[in-house]
Parts: sequence; C-alpha cells; structure tokens
Amino acid sequence: MHAPDGFLNVGTALATGALSAGTIGAALRQSGQTLRDKQIPLAGLAAAFIFAAQMFNFPVAAGTTGHLIGGALAAVLLGPTVGALVVTVVVIVQALAFADGGLTALGYNILNMAIVPAFGGYAVFRLFRRLLPRSAGGVVGAMGLAGLISVVLSAAAFSIEWLFGATAPVPFDTVFGAMVAVHSLIGIGEGVISALVIGAVLAVRPDLVVGASDLDRTQLADRRPAKIRVFAIAALLVTLFVAAVVSQFAAEAPDGLERVALDTGISGAGDSPLSSGPFADYATAGIDNERLSLAIAGVAGSLVTLAVGFGLFAAARGARRGDRSVA
Repeated sequence: MHAPDGFLNVGTALATGALSAGTIGAALRQSGQTLRDKQIPLAGLAAAFIFAAQMFNFPVAAGTTGHLIGGALAAVLLGPTVGALVVTVVVIVQALAFADGGLTALGYNILNMAIVPAFGGYAVFRLFRRLLPRSAGGVVGAMGLAGLISVVLSAAAFSIEWLFGATAPVPFDTVFGAMVAVHSLIGIGEGVISALVIGAVLAVRPDLVVGASDLDRTQLADRRPAKIRVFAIAALLVTLFVAAVVSQFAAEAPDGLERVALDTGISGAGDSPLSSGPFADYATAGIDNERLSLAIAGVAGSLVTLAVGFGLFAAARGARRGDRSVA
C-alpha cells in the first residue's frame, strides 16, 4: 500500500495531507491523556515490530505479494488513537529513510495505512468481540477478522481517493474491483499474523492489550504475567530477528498496489527524491553482500523506528504531565 509520488493528483494529495495531519494531530493530543506509562515502551516496540514485519512480503497469488499493514494490530494492542500514531511513525520513517512511499504521497499513505486500518479495524474488532466468546480465544478470533477487513477498508479508501484524484484514464470501478480483490487475499495474511501476535502478547502480558481490557484473569486463563522488562527484551529480540533474518525470505513479486497499478495502467512519478539515501530500498549503501546489506538496513530501521516512537509517546505523555502540574 506504499504509494509513490504522483499516484493521485495534487488536489487529492493536499486534501488527504490536511486530513491526515489534522487527525494525527488530534490523536497525538489525546494519546498524552490516555497512554499509560507502561504502554510507552510497548508503543515504541509495536512501531519497530510493524516496520520489521512490513519488510517481509508473502505470496498471495501468482505474481502478487502482500505484507502486514499493522494498523488494526496496533489499535487492538494500544487503542485506535495510539495505533494510528504507531503506524504513522512507521510510514514516515519508511518514506524519509528508506525511500519507500513518496513524500507528496504521505497524506494518502498515512490515511490508508495508519488512520483507516487503525480506526476502521478497531471498530470491526469491537463488533466481533460482541459476537465471539468473552475469552482470550474470542479476542484472538476478533483480531484475525479485524485484520483481514482492515486491509479491505484500506484498499477501498485508496479506490475512493482514485475516484477524485485519478492521474490516468482508469475507471473507478476497475480500480475498486482490482484493489478489493487482491487485498482480500492479502488480508488473510494480515489477519493470521495479527492474531498470532495478539495471542502471544495475551499469553505473557494480557494487561498490555487494550482490546482485552474488559476481561478478567479467569477469562484470560489466569496465567502469571511476565515481567515487563523480560517482555520488552523478548519483543525487541523478536523484532530484530524478523528485520535481519525473516526479511531475507521475502517474496520479490509486486505487492497488491503495485500489481493493480501494473494491470490497470496506473503510474507514479518515478523514484523518490530520497532514493539515493544510505538505506534506500532497504539496502545499506557501500555493502555489496545483499543479505548483510538487507539485515543491517532492517536492524537500523527497526531501532530508528523504536527510538522515534518511544520518544514521540514519551514526549506526549510528558507534555500532559506538564499541563497538569501547571493547572
């Protein structure tokens, strides 16, 4: 879903940029009020993990791949407001440091990858929570379904933006049908990965999952939670493993948006102006060994995303404390 520059016209880029900036600004203010201290490290780790997980493209059909978006996952872990911010951090780091997604496309990339999946995915999650058992299994099941549908919502959002911002003579119904079809398949992978992650966190630190905050210990199998420091270290090690090792097995075929663009004739403005950066295209400049180059870029990107996410949420929380002390 990383759209390059020029996929949509200037007016749509400006409109989605203003909408995204306003939404993320309001989310940042609210996060300072709702984010608990113990959630701040989790928010940074969630951003780092989603960055790493997005490096792994899995095959979904002949000649097409997909990767985790993570908006619904972050929303269930941390709430939709913080979840949208988490993926926004990922999208911005990817655009600025890895030339993944255009600069003028940031407005619609943030809208489609962070805002719509986080808020839309969380709404779907709450709906399925009402229909499924009040248990850890019910949370995991609702997460999987919400993850799947959040990807379809993201694809539909891009299609609606295309209706108003088309840059090629490709009809809306053609784009909508192609986007929803391929991203329904990608959504299955999103749902499976999201469900596995939520299940793992519920098994060791269920108190950190906002989407399960209404359940008591007996409904969560009454396991003794791991120490927060042990959990954080384990989560970081898993993230770095995904970034350095799992990413090596990513499928090389075009992802869903790229496949639709190739099949329908949509085109962007070419390479990002930051395509000569030291980690552009998830490769480390000056290192010829492709595996080592990818591993270093993945680890560096994960750590940068962790630092930016942790710093952002710590600053938001600190600003809220400052407001209270002045009051």
